[in-house]
Amino acid sequence: MKKLVLAAAVFLHLSTANAQQTLTPELLWQFGRLGSSEVSPDKKTVVYTVTYYDLKENKGNADIYTIPVEGGKAKRLTDTKTSEFNVTWRPDGKKIAFLSSESGSVQLYEMNPDGSDKKKISDLKDGLANFKYAKAQNHILFTQDVKNGKEVKEIYPDLPKADARIIDDLMYRHWNQWDDFKVSHVFFAPYKDGSLSGTPKDIMAGEPYDAPLMPHGGAEQLTFSPDGNTIAYTSKKQVGKAYAVSTNSDVYLYDIKTGQTKNLTDGMMGYDNEPSFSPDGKKLAWLSMETPGFESDRNRIFVYDFASNKKEEITAGSEQTAHGIKWSNDGKKIYFTSTLKGTEQIFVADVKDKTVKQFSNGQFNYNGFEIAGQNFIVNKTTMSQPAELVLVSMKDAKETPLTSINTEMLGKIKMGKVVARTSKTTDNKDLLSWIIYPPDFDPNKKYPTLLYCQGGPQSPVSQSFSYRWNFQLMAANGYIIVAPNRRGLPGFGTEWNNSISQDWGGQPIKDYLTAIDDMTKEPYVNKDKLGAVGASYGGYSVYQLAGMHNKRFKTFISHCGLFNLDSWYGTTEEMFFAKHDIGNAYYDKNPSKSFEQFSPHKFAKNWDTPILVIHGEKDFRVPINQGMEAFSAAQLQNIPSRFLYFPEEGHWVMKPQNSVLWQRVFFDWLGRTLKEEKAG
Repeated sequence: MKKLVLAAAVFLHLSTANAQQTLTPELLWQFGRLGSSEVSPDKKTVVYTVTYYDLKENKGNADIYTIPVEGGKAKRLTDTKTSEFNVTWRPDGKKIAFLSSESGSVQLYEMNPDGSDKKKISDLKDGLANFKYAKAQNHILFTQDVKNGKEVKEIYPDLPKADARIIDDLMYRHWNQWDDFKVSHVFFAPYKDGSLSGTPKDIMAGEPYDAPLMPHGGAEQLTFSPDGNTIAYTSKKQVGKAYAVSTNSDVYLYDIKTGQTKNLTDGMMGYDNEPSFSPDGKKLAWLSMETPGFESDRNRIFVYDFASNKKEEITAGSEQTAHGIKWSNDGKKIYFTSTLKGTEQIFVADVKDKTVKQFSNGQFNYNGFEIAGQNFIVNKTTMSQPAELVLVSMKDAKETPLTSINTEMLGKIKMGKVVARTSKTTDNKDLLSWIIYPPDFDPNKKYPTLLYCQGGPQSPVSQSFSYRWNFQLMAANGYIIVAPNRRGLPGFGTEWNNSISQDWGGQPIKDYLTAIDDMTKEPYVNKDKLGAVGASYGGYSVYQLAGMHNKRFKTFISHCGLFNLDSWYGTTEEMFFAKHDIGNAYYDKNPSKSFEQFSPHKFAKNWDTPILVIHGEKDFRVPINQGMEAFSAAQLQNIPSRFLYFPEEGHWVMKPQNSVLWQRVFFDWLGRTLKEEKAG
């Protein structure tokens, strides 16, 4: 009898251990998050970082790992309480370098490829960022903040407790930070045998400009020539109002021997970015946007020939917008990633013939890659899988898994099915939507359904794995998700991508209604339990739909959405975006039609549906007043509403516990308004 009881207990334990669970916000924060990666010079080993978060401590920590290119067991090289980042191989392959604040400030470290003999090789007073070696191993480059401007207490030292700013120009704040009276400059220093020699030189000394571009630019915007004597870098050499109204960044070449700087893209008035030297150093490629003021224009690939002193586009005629360019080993081709029909794929451009061909194809995102001989090492995601590294053959695109950071966890979690659905828009075009079904979906039941509205407004709805707007998490809570690639999203041609500008409340909103109306034809969709959710332009879309949805929806959730275009136009920071996407200001002689026809606050009098408003105090792209105005409009009209306010978050919710709170309030609101559940 005891044996039977013991056997039953063992069986129960095994079945419980093997049973799958549905995704939760807390489980999302248990996933390891793949960071940057780089292939060793001998093409045999990949170094990469993985960040794990401690929800209780409300922070994460990144460590360094290596794994053989041909597959095998991953090896953890660091186990510290401070994150290692900007990890790279020394050009001779004998050392792995990285940045860390272990000493109290961010400094440069080197260690052997097996993790032994770790050594701090910099001791810079103000630390450093965006470190790179010259291939010739004669120099290193990095960026460092330098003083630019004075605070009030420096202007009036006898008023040390005065708490104010004196502002004479625009760009006094950007995305989520106030001007800190510093700019990021590019430095270089001689390097030899694991040590720096001499005083680092600021190649932008006296300039009031940033390199890389703030706040999102990184080491991809800086590079050495193969001989280590030239630095190419990206900078937008404008200040104040001129900076606010322009996207004119340029690629600059600095000659270490002469100290001279050349603007390689002078006269090219859009974004020019991410310079990359050919393996032999005879050419330089970079990404270039043609249209001034348009931050989401097609990224073309330009190549400059140093011998002929000529530059030309090698992707002319292509509809693809390029990211993350990499030269082939022989310098004859340039590989890049690009969005295509709700996915991210690898493409190849022939430098001589100027032709572009698609390399990969599938329902996934190839987010970035390195070249390892005749293979790619690719950062891959799907809506159901966080990032992992995979080996992809250049010969036949065959894919082999490399890392298994989250394989064990994923094996314990039930995911919903993801399918592509095509609908006909009001102007008879094909609209692709991703449909995500709940785990254990039963077509004989009826499900509440959410329309997901994407932000950007020109950001793709692709096979990415989000840690907040996670479609599988929404599906795990019993909702069908409809995520349309509406007008304005990349991957469907230039016309489709560009057509949203100055038509925010027009065809894109019609596309959203097309997608949800088409989905409600399915018998398993509960037409009486529809919701619309979104952030940024997606939050704007939610506000706009709230004023004209004709009783379709029973609930709305808007995160950092634009509510009043008049007040937003005067409080956002990057005015080139407002000018291009909205049009002439409301105070111009010929103001854009957007202010009358497409500003949600004009239609708030029609609101009749419960709404949750979420906003962060440090969101300077879409300032906090937008959320406050929307919440007030709902409250004063006695519409059931709630305001989730984050005093220390910006456009995105970044802190772990804030993110979990965001999810809990999000799903509590949906439960109250779509499922009629008792509030928790």
